[in-house]
Formats: sequence, C-alpha cells, structure tokens
Amino acid sequence: MVGATIIVSTFFLTGGCSKDSGDSESDLIGNWTRASDFDGDARSEAVTFVIDDKAYISTGATDRSRFRDLWEFSTTRGYWQQKADLPVSANARSSAAGFAIGSKGYLGTGYDGANYLNDFWEYDPASNQWTQKDNFPGSARRDASGFAIGNYGYITCGYSDGYLKDLWQFNPAATSGLQWQQKASLGGSSGGGIKRMAATVFVLTDRAYLVSGNNNGEILKDCWMYNPSTDEWTEKRKIYDYSSESYDDNYTSIPRQNGVAFVMNDKAYLTTGENSSVISTTWEYNPSSDLWTEKTGFEGTARTGAVAFAINNRGFVITGRNGSSIMDNAYEFHPTEEKVDGD
Repeated sequence: MVGATIIVSTFFLTGGCSKDSGDSESDLIGNWTRASDFDGDARSEAVTFVIDDKAYISTGATDRSRFRDLWEFSTTRGYWQQKADLPVSANARSSAAGFAIGSKGYLGTGYDGANYLNDFWEYDPASNQWTQKDNFPGSARRDASGFAIGNYGYITCGYSDGYLKDLWQFNPAATSGLQWQQKASLGGSSGGGIKRMAATVFVLTDRAYLVSGNNNGEILKDCWMYNPSTDEWTEKRKIYDYSSESYDDNYTSIPRQNGVAFVMNDKAYLTTGENSSVISTTWEYNPSSDLWTEKTGFEGTARTGAVAFAINNRGFVITGRNGSSIMDNAYEFHPTEEKVDGD
C-alpha cells in the first residue's frame, strides 16, 4: 500500500470570542415529521443505499433473528415494496456495510450471530437480482463504515476480534479477482488515526467524513476527511469542547457510536446513536467552515443502530432500537423549519 501524507487542519478564529453557555433546546431550528413507516420487520443495524430516487434497506437484526430481505422506498409513491432477498448462500446478518455506485447497490461484511463475514454482493434493481462479487479482502468484520465516491466504493474500520482502521477501495468495473485495492489507513502515513468501530460516515463534494465511533469502550471525539484523489486523510476540528473559543462550547454532545448521517443541500446532518446512553441530539456540519451547528433533536423515540438516507434533499431516519424496543417507524427532517410538536 502506498502511504499518504496526513494534513492536520488548524484554525484560528478572529475576534474576541469567549466561552458562553450556548443555545437552549427552545432556540434550536429544525423540525422532524413522521414519514412512511418501514413495511419490513422492525430491526436495527441494517444497511441502506440510494439508487436514483429510491432508497433500499436490507439485513439487520432483532434480539431473536437476523434478516436477508430487501425493501425499496420511493418518495414519489410514498410506499415500500419488497424486493429480492439476498441469496441463501449469503447468511442473514447485521452490522454490515453498504453503498451505491451508479445504478447498482452493494452490501457486504457483517455478523451472522456466530461469525464475522467478508462476502460481498451487488444488487441490480433493473433485474431485481443479487450477484456475488469478489470477497472483501480485509479481515472479516462487523460495524465497518461504507461509502462511495464517484465510480468507487470504500469500506473502512470495524471490528474483527479487535478494532480496525484499514481502508479498501472497490472497483465494480474491474475483472474478478482485482476488484479490491487497499488504500491509506485512517490517519495516513503520519499516524494519528485511531482504530474504531460503529463510526458514522457521510460524503460531501467528493470527500468522505468519518465521525467518532468506539475504540475499546471509548467514544472518540474526532472527525477525519478522506480525499480519494490523493489517498489522504485530513483531521478536522475536534468535536468536543477543545478550544478556548466559543464555537465548540456544546460540542460535547456530538461524539457517538452507531449514529446516522444524511446529506442535504451541501450540508450533513448527524443524529441518534449512543454515548453512555441512547441519544437524540442532531448536528449540522458545514464543510466550508468545518463548523457544527446544533439543530432540533430527533423527535422520535431515542434510538441507536438506525439507518438514514437522503433523496432529492429530503433526509430520513428509519428503524433502530432502544433497549429491548425495536423500531420500524420513520421520520423526515426539515432543517430550516421551526419545531412543531406532535406533527
């Protein structure tokens, strides 16, 4: 693997900023409304990907079972439709990783209740069929993070009898046996990247952002950006009350594991997950300023292990769990609207 240079971003804010107590919940902007409930079985730790104007949810688990089914959602039709299950040779699983490239969806890794997995599958909505691709060549794992940029997909981090920080690139156009290539591990050649599982990832302007996660029981307080054109990781601002300035006074509620994120209008939204307990805080990330702004907290039952997606700048959070309660409901977020209770 060719090493990459890590670039650590340092920021200086002008003006006489000082610490303050920050905004109260009543001052926050954003409104959550109920959306079309998921028609499959309630679950957590599922996988989602978006192809054109349709979202797909597959796999996941309850406290008693795991799934191989696949469900398609269209915002224009407003309903869910069941599609082809993963083949029987693809074990039912939870905590897998997935992404979409072009007109195809991809799913792999995960945990079947006894084994960590490394098989990898392609879904074609035109034929409603799954096709097995080259196995993921890194350690079989669960709770990895998957994302796609351009014509390539990526899987990083996760857990496999130990925490991981390796990065692998998937090329669907490559011939069999050559579809995966290892890239710079989190942190790059200069170090600084901490192994983790259950991190949250989102993509903005052809860059991937990896946020927080869990390392040996510690919820991490960092955010890293990956640039695929240079194969470099850049650490962004710390996501806790780190500086002597006021911008990060309330950042202590950003770090989490098993959170979800979606992107609307060139900004990312991070919500749900857990940090000692299940949490509902919602944060907006602006890549231009590398700043986070707190928004109205998730208004459904607090949850972890949900999935989230955005279609045509509409962001949704669906499924998840809170203790023994497993969810099948869905919420849509309106980031510029005033909060309305009970809608």
